Amino acid sequence: MTQANPSSPAPEAAVPSFGLIVVGDEILSGKRADKHLPKFIELLGARGLPLAWAEYVGDDPARITATLKRAFASGDIVFSTGGIGATPDDHTRQCAARALGVPLALHPEAEALIRERMQDTAREQGTVYEPDRPDNVHRLNMGVFPEGASIIRNPYNKIPGFSVGQVHFVPGFPVMAWPMMESVLDTRYAHLFRHEAWIEKSVIVFGGMEATLTPLMEQIESRFAGTKVFSLPSVDHPQHGRHIELGVKGTPEQVAEAYPALLAGLATFPVQLGPELVR
Repeated sequence: MTQANPSSPAPEAAVPSFGLIVVGDEILSGKRADKHLPKFIELLGARGLPLAWAEYVGDDPARITATLKRAFASGDIVFSTGGIGATPDDHTRQCAARALGVPLALHPEAEALIRERMQDTAREQGTVYEPDRPDNVHRLNMGVFPEGASIIRNPYNKIPGFSVGQVHFVPGFPVMAWPMMESVLDTRYAHLFRHEAWIEKSVIVFGGMEATLTPLMEQIESRFAGTKVFSLPSVDHPQHGRHIELGVKGTPEQVAEAYPALLAGLATFPVQLGPELVR
């Protein structure tokens, strides 16, 4: 990974939100476990970026279209995995065009790459490439994208994904999708990477209630711009039992200022503090 090294990190307010859409009945039925969500969180985290939201949708064209309409309208940077093939249960390309209100068209660069892949396959199998054979003509449908799309190169087998604006479409296969996601992040969004560390510091709180502690949390976020306060309650933790993990996250400098203020605020409540955690 080639990571940007800007002179200063992008301001919090200037960083768009990142979202993930995972398409496929096989995920919702449990036939396959989704691996994209944890991997995308990892890819973003390595670049100092958080995931804002994720959504799962089955192979239903109406639902996919509605989901993509929201994605295009959101202004977020969104990655969509799955459903971009050319079998009857692949609907993502068509739904993206409907969501945008544009026609589908064979992308010339995608066509060239798919033809190149078919020639490679014929050569590997020791057969003659027949461009007009019906199955080879059908394979070109994998390069039919919404008009105006740009391609995402696929280093695994050359069959490309595509981008429209800040919404990026990759295959459902992790071996293909993950390098393509990483490439888009590094080539299009390097200016958003945070070279400063992003840390969390928290404390285990016993005997408190979130509703009671909420004014303190709001006060800390208001006093220390850019810092986020989080509260993770647990009722049956194997080590701590019922408790709240209360903490702050941000740059080391932000956390160094906000965390002591959080502890000082907690001292005014009838609670007991346990271990402190740093991530």
